[in-house]
Amino acid sequence: MFTNFIGYHLVEDYHKWKKQQKSKGRDFHLGKIIKLAIAVIIPLILWCLPVTAFGIDGLTVIQQRVIAIFIFATLMWILEAVPSWTTSVFVVGLLLVSVSDSSIWFMRNVKEGVELGKAVGYKDILHCFADPTIMLFIGGFILAIAATKTGLDAMLARVLLKPFGTQSRFVLLGFILVTGFFSMFLSNTATAAMMLTFLAPVLKALPADGKGKIGLALAIPIAANVGGIATPIGTPPNAIALKYLNDPAGMNLNIGFGEWVSFMFPLAIVLLLFAWGLLLWMFPFKQKTISLDIKGEAKKDWRSIVVYITFAITILLWMTDKVTGMNANAVAMIPVAVFCITGVITKRDLEEINWSVLWMVAGGFALGVALQSSGLGAAVVGAIPFSSWPPVVVILGSGLLCYVMANFISHTATAALLVPILALAGSSMGAALDPVGGVGTLLIGVAFGSSLAMILPISTPPNALAHATGLIKQTDMEKVGIIMGLVGLVLGYTVLILLGSNGLL
Repeated sequence: MFTNFIGYHLVEDYHKWKKQQKSKGRDFHLGKIIKLAIAVIIPLILWCLPVTAFGIDGLTVIQQRVIAIFIFATLMWILEAVPSWTTSVFVVGLLLVSVSDSSIWFMRNVKEGVELGKAVGYKDILHCFADPTIMLFIGGFILAIAATKTGLDAMLARVLLKPFGTQSRFVLLGFILVTGFFSMFLSNTATAAMMLTFLAPVLKALPADGKGKIGLALAIPIAANVGGIATPIGTPPNAIALKYLNDPAGMNLNIGFGEWVSFMFPLAIVLLLFAWGLLLWMFPFKQKTISLDIKGEAKKDWRSIVVYITFAITILLWMTDKVTGMNANAVAMIPVAVFCITGVITKRDLEEINWSVLWMVAGGFALGVALQSSGLGAAVVGAIPFSSWPPVVVILGSGLLCYVMANFISHTATAALLVPILALAGSSMGAALDPVGGVGTLLIGVAFGSSLAMILPISTPPNALAHATGLIKQTDMEKVGIIMGLVGLVLGYTVLILLGSNGLL
């Protein structure tokens, strides 16, 4: 998180609180040891079992190791014994050492009569750190940093909120839509921190016994989570799903940035409007009017002008990628190049990019490469008869599984675990998925299912930031989160199935 961002102190406080919660007393140390033991012992047993114990015909030693590493990553991400991004980096190192074509010598020695199997290319694993999707995120982070340095974010917030006037219910709508808009292009955490900072004086001015301030505080995380659905860079699960959908060696659906926005943006707007109505119903305002006073001015020096123009051009090129022929990943490098050469972005700014998110995503990609290159994915799909399952069960079951998991572990980790497996399963089902929208529905459903997971303070950083205001009871967050999740899943899958079954996806 970049230190000059409005609301940075809120994110810092959140991380300090999280660290304190994890480091309380002896129970923590014992709990951490138990979690680490579980996460290590189970994969180690799987690693050492005879190949025949898995019941998968033709399973090789390398494929067995990939299974063990995949289970290790899953347990580490679920139990959170260490930060998620460190697990991702460790997994990459483990894959290089044990299953790559540049692995350590004793990993290539196996018992006579046991097949080692096809090694994973070490270059393919390392390429995950410079995958085009990673470049897309870097471009998004650079845009966000530049917007903050020039005051563009505060100016946009003030301009965008002004039309909503001073009536309480419309001020709530304004915060929902503006937060949703920012989270389409900025990190959800950064957006929530910024908007909670703008909201702080408003909350202080409202009656202490009124429910309206609870609705306003909840509006920020809901809108930050839902708004991320609208664009490929809104949240990492979107980009992960899009990577597999567009992979030339895989499904090669060629879904562009603008195409994604064309069907996910309307869905996000409908969900944001539903959230507005839900919050007004559950937390009515006692005070009918609210006065807004958002501080911060946009700079007017030549570098700021460069930022404004480049920002607009980048968004335009993203939205018209099918017309211009430039894909979103290539466009993302334009602001990086322009801002670096003009001095808008300095070396210190580059150091403040959220590298942990990028490494988290790269680790997930590396797992996907290992599943596919080793042949394990195809072997698992062959052993589990996905093609014989009812398509509705596969589609809806995967969405519900993703939604449940993402409420308790990182949204990115959830997508990184599920998307590679479901991509292979969807491909194996072929035309069987067409009546319910095809493989696009399967993978995009996982992406928006993770964004809808927001029932607990730990479900997502925006939730934790809002909960830290002290205005929101966990029961309130659970009620609103469950309703938003169920309604979002129903609406989302309805849209995806209608689009996919009519050949529009």
